[in-house]
Amino acid sequence: MHQPAFLKPGDRIRIVSPAGKIDAEKVMPAVELLKQEGFEVLLGQHTFDRHFQFAGTDADRLNDFQEALDDPDCRAIICSRGGYGAIRLVDELNFERFRRSPKWLVGFSDITVLHARFQQEGFCSIHGPMTAFYLKDGVQTESYRKLMQMVRGNFSTDTFDAHQLNRGGHAEGELCGGNLSIVYSLLGTALAPDTAGKILFIEDLTEYLYHLDRMMHGLKMAGKLKDLSALLVGSFTEMKDNDSPFGQSVEEIIFEAVRDYDFPVYFDCPSGHIDENMPLLFGGQYSLTAQNGQVILTPKSM
Repeated sequence: MHQPAFLKPGDRIRIVSPAGKIDAEKVMPAVELLKQEGFEVLLGQHTFDRHFQFAGTDADRLNDFQEALDDPDCRAIICSRGGYGAIRLVDELNFERFRRSPKWLVGFSDITVLHARFQQEGFCSIHGPMTAFYLKDGVQTESYRKLMQMVRGNFSTDTFDAHQLNRGGHAEGELCGGNLSIVYSLLGTALAPDTAGKILFIEDLTEYLYHLDRMMHGLKMAGKLKDLSALLVGSFTEMKDNDSPFGQSVEEIIFEAVRDYDFPVYFDCPSGHIDENMPLLFGGQYSLTAQNGQVILTPKSM
């Protein structure tokens, strides 16, 4: 998997809104922060447009993203937010000029669709925080600082506490996945992930427990779980249950779906719809293990 060049002072970053609409106050502080880092920052023409729930029409959002892909001086594309809408334009994107001047894609949630397209094109991308997550109470977040390290090529080992349902073991492989609802929605399409021999990362937000169960069994029936190197489970935030309860926790639902396999399973990776949204390099090689009550996620040969 190819990696774009890492960022250096003076490089151009473009911020675009390929999915849901967003208010300027959730973007402009990030613009100033990135400028202080020494980067040139350009906003897509339609970043703050509103077309029902979208940040502009499909055509306008497509034009902004395509312009960012084509820009030979742009070194990173940061999405302002997820929401919904990226899938409506992903098939129309043209990567011909991008291949001459590759750049990083940064985002998560609905941006999982675009990560899938980048990996289909043979390029790494960053599952990481978007503009509203760079500051909290006026202070730079840990996820923002880690993102800035990553785009500059400074990769570090991350650790997090082990969960009681973890299935331990050592694993190595390319990291793929993203938002589970999006990964599930891509089954049967050209963008469905090839998970064989890879570490699959999943996270989600405000889904019903029964639907989580449906998605996990859908992945299982599609053959996307059986040959994993490992399953890495991020945050499942504000999950919901019906008045008649499903009867299992998030972790129990996920573990049951992979019970028949023997690859390692690690829960509580601090990445997803949480303040501490640890950036992950999709398409990058990682090793994953546990030691002394800690899970250790290490990038390899970056």
